[in-house]
Amino acid sequence: MKLLRYGPVGSERPAILDADGEIRDLSAHVSDIDGAALAPASLEKLSKLDLSSLPLVSGAPRIGSAISRPGKFLCVGLNYADHARETGKEPPVEPVLFSKATTALCGPNDNVEIPRGSDRTDWEIELGIVIGSRVKYVDEADALYYVAGYALVNDVSERRFQSERGGQWVKGKSHDTFGPVGPWMVTKDEVADVQNIDLWLDVDGERRQTGNTKTMIFGVAHLVHYISQFMTLEAGDIIATGTPPGVGLGMKPPTFLSEGQVVTLGASGLGEQRQLMVRV
Repeated sequence: MKLLRYGPVGSERPAILDADGEIRDLSAHVSDIDGAALAPASLEKLSKLDLSSLPLVSGAPRIGSAISRPGKFLCVGLNYADHARETGKEPPVEPVLFSKATTALCGPNDNVEIPRGSDRTDWEIELGIVIGSRVKYVDEADALYYVAGYALVNDVSERRFQSERGGQWVKGKSHDTFGPVGPWMVTKDEVADVQNIDLWLDVDGERRQTGNTKTMIFGVAHLVHYISQFMTLEAGDIIATGTPPGVGLGMKPPTFLSEGQVVTLGASGLGEQRQLMVRV
């Protein structure tokens, strides 16, 4: 299933994509695409629906963040060896964890804000894991049972805020609109091999990132296992799993986003995003 949310900011409604690529409203069955809707029993009920009987959404509505109100928006840094090296760092021996504020969440095609005082706003295409069940201290062999599905994430970053303003990375990762998620969440049963997903990102039509999740240092199952050793993961939590090489920080010379530029990105089976950069 491909679950999504549509409508104006703050008033999104739950929906599902049918076999023809049409949006069908799910409001009669779930209140939102959130932790409750992503629980195994709920997903099982949704999977049995006759999609042709659901209300058809007409036109081209705004698409919101695929997930509503996650308790945590976690990220894994430097999870592709070639990306680590392009930023001047060695590949980590354990996953590097940080968080984005949940207020950074936005729709996949919403405008992305360049913050006040920013001159190093950067792009990072990532596979996002969406948790479906509460879990702590899970073994790697069992970790994928607790995953509801996967979504495309752009881990937008302000590099000066991240690295030169003191403290942890969260300051460079959490500006409003720095977390486009979607256009939909694909349930795990529709992903044949999560460690073989193609990723790409363009800026103004020029290819900047090309990668595949098979080159992750730490795979999806290991990440869920690993993070669960430090905190309880709950349904609806999002984990962005790191980015392949080609970010602006790694270019020679480093190149960052400016007002009016357009970022487009996509992943096999997970859809595409498009964001216009705007100043605030």
